[in-house]
Amino acid sequence: MRTRTAATTLAVLFSSAALAATPASADSTKILPVKSTGDIVVDGVHQRVFVSDPLNGKIVVTDYAGNVVKQLTTNLAGVFGLELSADSGTLYAAVRDLDAIAVIDTATDTETTRYTVGDKPLSVALAGGRLWFGYGGATEGDIGSVDLTSEQHEVTLGQDNGWYSAPMLDAAPGSGTLIAGAVGQSPVELASYDVSSGTASRVAGTREAGDNLGDLQVTPDGKDVVVASGAPYYQQVFRTSDLNEDGKYVTDAYPNSVAVAPDGTVAAGISGSYEPDVYVFKPGGSEAVRTYDFPNTGQGSGSDLLVSSGLAWAPDGSRLFAVSRNSEGVYALREFDAPAKAATTVTVDAPATADRAKKLTVKGKVTSDVALPAGVKLTVTRTDLDSPNGKALPSVTAKADGTYSFTDTPPAGGKVKYTVAYAGDAGHAAGKASDTVDVSRAKPALSVDNNGKVYSYGKDVKFTAHLGTTYKNRTVEIWADPFGSDKPNKLVKSGKVDSHGNLSAVLDLKRDTKVTAKFAGDARYQPRSATSTVGAQVSVSTSVSGHYKTKNTWGHTYYFVHKSKNPVITTKMPYYPGRKQKFEFEVYYQGAWRAGDPEYFGMDSNGVSKVEITGNHSQDIGWRFRVRSSYINASSGDTVNSTTHGAWKYLTFTS
Repeated sequence: MRTRTAATTLAVLFSSAALAATPASADSTKILPVKSTGDIVVDGVHQRVFVSDPLNGKIVVTDYAGNVVKQLTTNLAGVFGLELSADSGTLYAAVRDLDAIAVIDTATDTETTRYTVGDKPLSVALAGGRLWFGYGGATEGDIGSVDLTSEQHEVTLGQDNGWYSAPMLDAAPGSGTLIAGAVGQSPVELASYDVSSGTASRVAGTREAGDNLGDLQVTPDGKDVVVASGAPYYQQVFRTSDLNEDGKYVTDAYPNSVAVAPDGTVAAGISGSYEPDVYVFKPGGSEAVRTYDFPNTGQGSGSDLLVSSGLAWAPDGSRLFAVSRNSEGVYALREFDAPAKAATTVTVDAPATADRAKKLTVKGKVTSDVALPAGVKLTVTRTDLDSPNGKALPSVTAKADGTYSFTDTPPAGGKVKYTVAYAGDAGHAAGKASDTVDVSRAKPALSVDNNGKVYSYGKDVKFTAHLGTTYKNRTVEIWADPFGSDKPNKLVKSGKVDSHGNLSAVLDLKRDTKVTAKFAGDARYQPRSATSTVGAQVSVSTSVSGHYKTKNTWGHTYYFVHKSKNPVITTKMPYYPGRKQKFEFEVYYQGAWRAGDPEYFGMDSNGVSKVEITGNHSQDIGWRFRVRSSYINASSGDTVNSTTHGAWKYLTFTS
C-alpha cells in the first residue's frame, strides 16, 4: 500500500522510547527488533500490527501493546509494502529482492502462497477486485496487478510504464480508483487510474505534489488523497477525480507520513528533531486537535524521529500506531490511545500548608486546544491518611473560562492530596492533575528511659517507651543500635502500648547502645521518635602466673614471686578490632601507691593480652607492687564500650 525507497529508509532518523506530549494513560512504547522499516499495517480482527523490515528480510508481528508475537523470516529479502484484505484475513507483502508478492494468512501468521510478479515490486494496494503493485528499478517503473477473482491468480504487467521507478500505490477500501505517486522524484508526480475494469486507465495526473515523497493515503470515502512530501511543510490534499488541490493539513518541516482513520481523521507526521512529530486533524480541519512530541532516547541533540510511512490507525480508530527510530538506530512501536480526541489539561493549585480541621481553598483550570463544552463537571478526590484509597468529594463545575475552585476542611493531617479529573467527552480525552497540601498535625509526647546510665557487661536492662495522647495509632517500635559499624540497628519490639501508654523491651547490653522509640504517626498526630543512649562496660579478667604462693596480707591477696621469676599478667576482655588494654603498674612507697607510666598493649583475636614483668628482681625484694588492666573508651582503640577498670592484682618478690 505505502512504501519508500531504501535510500529514504536509511536517510531518515527514527525513535524508540516512550510517548511524551500529552499521552493518554494507555499509551505505550516497545522496542522493535528491526534494522529498517518499509511499511506498517494494522489488523483489527486479530489485533495485530505488521511492520516490514527490508534489511533483515522479515515482517515483525506485534500485539496492540507492541509485544512481539511472531517474526516472519522465511525468504522475505527486501520486503517493503504491505496491504491487508478487507476482512483482515490476508496480508500481502511486496518482496522486492525476489520479484514476488508473499501472501500471508493473518489467523496463523504463516505464508500460504507467493505470486511471481515484475521486477522489484515496492508497493501493493487493493482496488477493483485486484491486487495492484508498483514495480521496476531505475528507468523501468511500472504498474501491474494480480487477479484475485481467478483461481489461477493471473499476473498482468505493463499497466503504465511511464514511471521512472516503482511508484507508491494506494486506494480507498472497495474503490475502483487507484492512486500512484513517484518515490524519490522532485517534483513528485501523482496519477489516478480507473481500475474498475481490471485494467489501469489513467484519469488524471499532477506534478504539484511537492518534493521527496514520503507517504500518501486515500481517504476512506475515496474523494481525496493526502500526500506527505519533504516539502512543502504541510500534508497536501488532492481530489482523486482530477488531482487538483483540495486543502492541506499544516504540520512543520519535512512531512514524511500520513494515515487516515475510517472516520476520516488524519494523522500527519514529520521528520522533526525539535517539533512535534505527529499531528492529528479532524477531516478538513485547519488546526491539529492533538500533537505528539517524541522524547530523545539516543545520544544526539534532537528527539527521536518518526520514520517515513510510519503511521497506521487501528480499524476502529481507537488507536494510532507510529514507528520511530533514535540516533543509535533503535526502532520502536508507539501506541497512542484515543488520539482523535483533543488533549485535556487540568491544573490544580492547593496551598502548600494548612491547619487540620480548618477550611482551605483549592483552585485550578481545565483547558484544551479544542473548546470544551459549557459547564464542564470535574470530579474531586481527597487522599489522606484516613482515606489512603481516596475519598470522593462533591464535584465542581468549571466556569466559562475553565477556572474552578472549591473549599474543603481536611479532617486528617499529613500529606493531603487533591485530585481533580475530567472524564472526557466525544471530542476530548480525559485529563486529571493533583496537588498536595502539608496539613498540620499535633506533636505527641514520646520518651524512653535510662538515658545516660552505664551498665555492667551483659546485663539485662529493661527499657520502657512512653507514648502520650494520639488519635488512632497506639503502636510503638523499640530499636536498638549497638555502637560499632559491625552491628546493625535492629527492631527489638513493636506493639501497642498498654493503658498507661507504655511498651517495654529487655536488652542484653554488651556495647554502648542507642535505644530509639518510634511512633509512625496517625491522621492527627505527627511521627515522633525519642532516644536513650546508655553505656555498657566490658568484662575485664586479670590473672597472675609465675608465683609460688598467694597470701592474704597487708589487706589484700598477694602473689609471692621468687626473684628469679618473671611473673606474667594475663588480661582477657571482649574482642574488638584494634582494641588495646591500658596496663598500670604501681609501687607502694612511703605509705601511698606511686604510679609508673601506664602503657597500652594490644589484644589478640581471642581478646587476650599477656604482659611479662621483667627486670632485676633482686632489687625488688620486699617491695609491694600492684597491676591493673583497663578498657578506656577511645584511648583503647575503639569507642563501642564505656570505660571499665579491672581489679588490682598485688604481688611481691622474695629471695
